[in-house]
Amino acid sequence: MGAIEATGINRTRPSRRKQRMTLVAVALGVVMVSLDGTVVHIANPTIARSLGSSMTGLQWVTNGYLLALAVTLIVGGKLGDRFGRRRIFVIGVAGFALASLGCALSPSTAALIAFRVLQGLAGAMLVPNTLAILKSTFPASELHRAIGMWGAASASAAAAGPIIGGLLVEYLSWPAIFVLNVPIGLAAAASALRWAGESRAPGRADRFDIVGAGVLAGAMFVLVWSLTGATGREWWYWAAGVLAALVLLAGFVIRQRRFPAPILPLSLFRSRALSVGVVLLVTGNIALYGVLFSIGLYMQNVNGCTPLETGVRLLPLMGMFMVGSPLGGRLTGRLGSRWPLALGMALLAASFVGLVGLAAGSPYGRQWPWLVLLGLGMGMVVVAGTEAVVGTAPVQHGGVAGGLQTTANQLGGVLGTTVFGTVIATLVARTLPAELRTAGVPDAIAEQVAIHKGLAEQGIAPLGARLNLTGQFDDVAAAAITRATERAFMSGLHTVMWIGAGIALLSALLALLIPARNAPPHASGR
Repeated sequence: MGAIEATGINRTRPSRRKQRMTLVAVALGVVMVSLDGTVVHIANPTIARSLGSSMTGLQWVTNGYLLALAVTLIVGGKLGDRFGRRRIFVIGVAGFALASLGCALSPSTAALIAFRVLQGLAGAMLVPNTLAILKSTFPASELHRAIGMWGAASASAAAAGPIIGGLLVEYLSWPAIFVLNVPIGLAAAASALRWAGESRAPGRADRFDIVGAGVLAGAMFVLVWSLTGATGREWWYWAAGVLAALVLLAGFVIRQRRFPAPILPLSLFRSRALSVGVVLLVTGNIALYGVLFSIGLYMQNVNGCTPLETGVRLLPLMGMFMVGSPLGGRLTGRLGSRWPLALGMALLAASFVGLVGLAAGSPYGRQWPWLVLLGLGMGMVVVAGTEAVVGTAPVQHGGVAGGLQTTANQLGGVLGTTVFGTVIATLVARTLPAELRTAGVPDAIAEQVAIHKGLAEQGIAPLGARLNLTGQFDDVAAAAITRATERAFMSGLHTVMWIGAGIALLSALLALLIPARNAPPHASGR
């Protein structure tokens, strides 16, 4: 252990058993985080009904967690490099479990969002250090296999999430999905303390760049805040937010170039594989989280599925994600990251184009083939992209590289939920009045329906009791409102699928810029 602490590199190779058990320990950590992500998507409609959440509130239940995670992941990796990766990992696991209890006890949407933010902060200490621990435990020749198994564990948890979430929500309550994290967290912390070796970056402890961390966090927060609140506002609102985020990001880059101990060494981006890998992890997760958010609303609020039925219907996506991860690891080990990333992105594009064909009453046979392609492609993208980022970074920046990789994942998740949700909400608000007129809904009732467009944005038809107009309703009027709401929601769903297809195609072409074989990690650089 002493050699590891001094240099950050495992000079004395751990035994096979210790390698396996270390992998189990860090896999339990990412299982907790991955499970939490997919069960929340299943629970969103139930949370909205229980706490009275709006579409924006639902977005922030997801985005509060993802954003807090994204803006502090690099910081979490830097803390691991400086103070010990195992130590920071265990602290993160414990904090995540405690924040999950807070989520379960939340009496309001605002409280739930607050505890989700705390979950994200704890997750930022946990996730990047899992990859750094793996890099210090496994030799370079076996690292891609370890990352493939790490990805498979994450994918397995994501695959189980919809079923577990559906069972817990349907037969217990939505808070149960958060209580589930407590025993998993205990097992992860105990395993890490028993088996994982401690490691940190070599050399003296550098000063920590608090200002740089704050500027980076501010840039991401302003970006997501402006996009999430853009529904119903003028175009300049979100344009100003994006511009402000870019200015802050430029300030962060300048700060990193001048600060003696940067949070994110810009020399990392001299690797073309790493730079492109970061971009593709962002775009791939835009696809995954955007689809999970929107398809969850579609299946439950438009198709009328229960939470458990929704979980079952998402199994093809999650199951193929679980298959695609080790497949991506094997292909990356043989071919490098370029072709698995290009193929994975092409599969994502095909799945989006297929999902454009969905209608409000589409049978499940029209849905699952495209979910299969999405899961397979996404599994390949995650593992190949992770290898491109972590596998090409120098050992002394292992925690930072892990933080960068997971930041890309979570930022993609934030943008996917934000962009998909905002586009759907905006198009529903714009098209609902015309759809109501086309459906023959009387003007007096249509005006009341428009006031409650927040329900329609989630695919829920605002009917009699919600409008205080019960006496004016009959079955014909209710059917007309339902039909108009479904058509407005589906127009938004189709638009975001076309957006996703375009992003995936561009990403497939971008993947071809990665060298045929990833360059080996460089030894130094600021």
